[in-house]
Amino acid sequence: MPLTEEQERKLSQAQDILGYRFQNEQLLLSAITHPSATEGKSVKYSYERLEFLGDSILGAIVAFTAFHEYGELDEGGLTRIKVALVSGSSLSQVAENLGFADVIVFGSSETGTGRRGLHSALENVYEALVAALYLDGGMDAALDFVTRTLIPRMSLDMAREPENPKSALQEKLQEDGITPTYKLVDTQGPPHDRTFVAQVYAGDQGLAQGTGRTKKEAESQAAKTALERLSEFFGLTEQAKAEKQAKAAAKAEEKARKKSERDAAKRAK
Repeated sequence: MPLTEEQERKLSQAQDILGYRFQNEQLLLSAITHPSATEGKSVKYSYERLEFLGDSILGAIVAFTAFHEYGELDEGGLTRIKVALVSGSSLSQVAENLGFADVIVFGSSETGTGRRGLHSALENVYEALVAALYLDGGMDAALDFVTRTLIPRMSLDMAREPENPKSALQEKLQEDGITPTYKLVDTQGPPHDRTFVAQVYAGDQGLAQGTGRTKKEAESQAAKTALERLSEFFGLTEQAKAEKQAKAAAKAEEKARKKSERDAAKRAK
């Protein structure tokens, strides 16, 4: 099937970003193609299957690196490093910094989904790229990409116990009268080695997912990711905050002026 002009252009861009030339370019094209662009076609033409494989390969690379880098850490600390590094917010940020936001092939049905849809797509594309590199160039190609782009973010601070992100999220959301809720959405692994996946909601709106060795840890990770992404859902950018504070200050000043005028009028009587 001949490629479109957009596909050829984005394939070239992707290979330039990766610094790697694919022998099988279909693997790369699938890795950067959103499911919305393959409606009616086989699932192999989007990143969905590659994302599944890439998730496992990426987890193995990160676990191996953390294990050898931090010999003093116990299982809990190593798990926290892995969970933090492969979280959705981490992967999407890395993919965006690399320039993949301009490389993803979207279908017309995704037009207008905005920042939230892009965040999820960037996370998925990063994992799919790991798989595509592995299938085309072996573990060395995948390892080089992850080591160059993601591993530099790894730090010992990630192993520390979180400062109760659930309380921080609840405090932030309650400013707008919202109470977050949590739901266990998946359980992975055998009974003796469970990994839990939790989702945090604001009303009916899913904010973020988190994984952990316990339900509590999964919920905490979901809350932590949601805190990092609040601006995407509620527009709490620094500019918006500043405008809100400015309006509040102006309102307080006006109230104080009117009170001063009333007091002055009383004294005049």
